[in-house]
Amino acid sequence: MRRKTLTRSAKRSLTCAVAAALGCAGLLALPSNAPAAAAAAAGDLTVQYHAGATGSDQAEPWLKVKNTGGSSVALSGVKLRYYFKSDAGSPSYRFACSWAVKGCGNVTGTFGTLAHPTATADRYLEIGFTSGAGSLAAGADTGDLQLRFHRADWQPLTQSDDYSFGADRSTYANWPKVTAQLEGSTVWGTAPEGNDPTDPTDPTDPPGDGATLFDDFTYSAYNDPKISANGWNVRSNSGGPGVPGATWDPSNVTFASSGGNTVMNLETSTAGTGASTEQTEVLTKAMKFKNGTYAARVKFSDAPRSGPDGDHLVQTFFTINDLKAPMADDYAEYDFEYLPNGGWGEASNILYTTSWETYNPDPWQAVNQHTESRQSYAGWHDLVLTIDGSSIRYYVDGQLFGTHDAAYLPERPMSINFNQWLIDLAGQSSTTPRSYDQQVDYVLHVKDQVLTPAQVSAKVTGYRAAGTAFEDTVPSA
Repeated sequence: MRRKTLTRSAKRSLTCAVAAALGCAGLLALPSNAPAAAAAAAGDLTVQYHAGATGSDQAEPWLKVKNTGGSSVALSGVKLRYYFKSDAGSPSYRFACSWAVKGCGNVTGTFGTLAHPTATADRYLEIGFTSGAGSLAAGADTGDLQLRFHRADWQPLTQSDDYSFGADRSTYANWPKVTAQLEGSTVWGTAPEGNDPTDPTDPTDPPGDGATLFDDFTYSAYNDPKISANGWNVRSNSGGPGVPGATWDPSNVTFASSGGNTVMNLETSTAGTGASTEQTEVLTKAMKFKNGTYAARVKFSDAPRSGPDGDHLVQTFFTINDLKAPMADDYAEYDFEYLPNGGWGEASNILYTTSWETYNPDPWQAVNQHTESRQSYAGWHDLVLTIDGSSIRYYVDGQLFGTHDAAYLPERPMSINFNQWLIDLAGQSSTTPRSYDQQVDYVLHVKDQVLTPAQVSAKVTGYRAAGTAFEDTVPSA
């Protein structure tokens, strides 16, 4: 992972892709301008829509969700999708909540790219709720969700060709062009044609044996000879990414027992200067990993282990190969990046998944897609990345987080990496020493096989039940 010191808007070309939800039959009354094939589900939820604005600088989908079932519904299990056609040049978009009865702090917004674009939709805005939003009693609704999104460059956007947009919707009414999912099942609305859910959700046995890397990180210390023998490098060489003058200190990679398993801890520390900053990285020595499934259980931290909080920190799990020349088209990188205190122009915690095609370091030019979620991800999370011949998919805790396009598939094998580093020293001005931890429970790669998160979990459980702490059958590239 390299150099990320510029603002996020200058580096990321926003898109993610998630298979969109398809509504079920049973709509009692469709609006007259709904598509002929639309059939919203008469399920546990309905979605009402009101066009908050029809201007050119922002889209304002105002929504209400009503519980039409007979029992309470936890809003944390509800996802809404508003579908739209991206503007010329596929720009980045930004989400905002203007006002919500449930509190804007309890409303999340992420962008996705449809697996099967149509004339009126190739992207969507997915709305979710944190646990702080509480529950929705039978017969109750959420009240106003006054939402908006705009191009990152604030150039005019066009809404007239957007699937979910209704220019004449000046008051709230049922709107099947916005879909609702409850605990992963679509219960309201119809997605654009051809975008049915395609991801398996039922736990199944893992597929047959494939070439695999599995490591449970049962090591004694950073200089344990088994680490190198098992193909890992604990970084000590200088260079980016991170604060100029920082060092990469292998002794800050330690191992300890947690929850019955040994976990790897990456500690990063600073006293407010480049010379006092120590970052950490662990990576495979071989670049031999390409298509298939990548998974790790990672603990992100919002607060420092010691000292004052506020540094612009990046905690990661990613794959990468080397950039042979500026804008080389055989470069590849796939990231999970958590920023607990913001950075790259973000004010607070945010999780990114990013698929890179290439970049030019100077002057900066990037070709990539990314998905974002602005909320805390402190604690343990199961991270899964799958790469096949058609797309790149990212999962967080069993839920599809984003799908990126075939244009970003890797041409060459990569290494597997974990690191924790500081974007800059602008997060705070204190010279008091402070340190931050990122922990890793295990890592898994299965070559050329796409596993569901449930299959990943079953495979890891199988290794541990057999007492297998390490296996690497992946051939050299």
